[in-house]
Amino acid sequence: MIITELTVAKGILDQGKLLAIPTETVYGLAANAFDGSAIAQIYAVKNRPQFNPLILHSNSLERFQSWGIHLPKEALKLAQTYSPGPITFVVPKSNRIPDIVTAGHSTVAIRIPNHELTLALLQMLNYPLAAPSANLSGTVSPTTAQHVAQQLGHLIEGVLEGGPCQIGLESTIVSFVNEKPQLLRLGGLSVEAIESVLGLNLNLNAIINNENPQAPGMLSKHYAPAIKLRIGKPQDFSNAYSFAEMAYIAFNEPHPQIPLSQQFILSPKGNLVEAAQKLFAALKQADQLPVKIIVAALFPNEHLGRAINDRLSRAARN
Repeated sequence: MIITELTVAKGILDQGKLLAIPTETVYGLAANAFDGSAIAQIYAVKNRPQFNPLILHSNSLERFQSWGIHLPKEALKLAQTYSPGPITFVVPKSNRIPDIVTAGHSTVAIRIPNHELTLALLQMLNYPLAAPSANLSGTVSPTTAQHVAQQLGHLIEGVLEGGPCQIGLESTIVSFVNEKPQLLRLGGLSVEAIESVLGLNLNLNAIINNENPQAPGMLSKHYAPAIKLRIGKPQDFSNAYSFAEMAYIAFNEPHPQIPLSQQFILSPKGNLVEAAQKLFAALKQADQLPVKIIVAALFPNEHLGRAINDRLSRAARN
């Protein structure tokens, strides 16, 4: 059910039920973070491993502080610059946060989403929302209410309509629990932007991909369409597949031999922000085509291009 009234959305959450909410990154599957049984429903609906922690959402740092969650000095500096926005902070957890939210870790991931409708909803609530992406675990993240309704509409109470997501990639995650900030996930805020505020270089080679993650989006296999996805040039796969059997996702240049109806050129003008916004929708559309393989070209490995390449590399492990 598509919902447009905030009072209806609040009622669903207050009853311990699940509601998909819009953010600037992707749509999230939200529940009362203080309600362990509601959080358990998130894991069940998504078929999400319970060792994969969730992100808490609220509308201000003051609200998080009232729940015993405090940001260290460097994290606070970053938050004052880029929150609300596509940045998530991993910090020591509060005793008020159920262990099911953090997958038993002593840390918690928090963020303030930059979406006017969801900020208004969060202001109405006396609890934070735990909200991973509103999709089945491991599949492509949703960037419209319709994406959510098609996959999860029969499993959840409703979807708050907030229009298409303006960024289209999940938030960047930075941990502040050790002596130095650690980049845990590439995302909608570029590494360069974060480094400019912190005044230090983050180690891009230290991103952890494991089966007991500290934060969401760190599993090695993630964001995968049902059709096999591979990274490279179409000609790299032409011995096994004809060009007519391929879908193609690329930055700004089409391929001359693949049918245009099977190509997704994310930014003809060469804008990485535009490309990031369109990535997940392109993956979903390509997955519906009568093709045998999706070929994705590498994007410029800078700014949001790094995050796009990260998502594609994880999707290619299908």
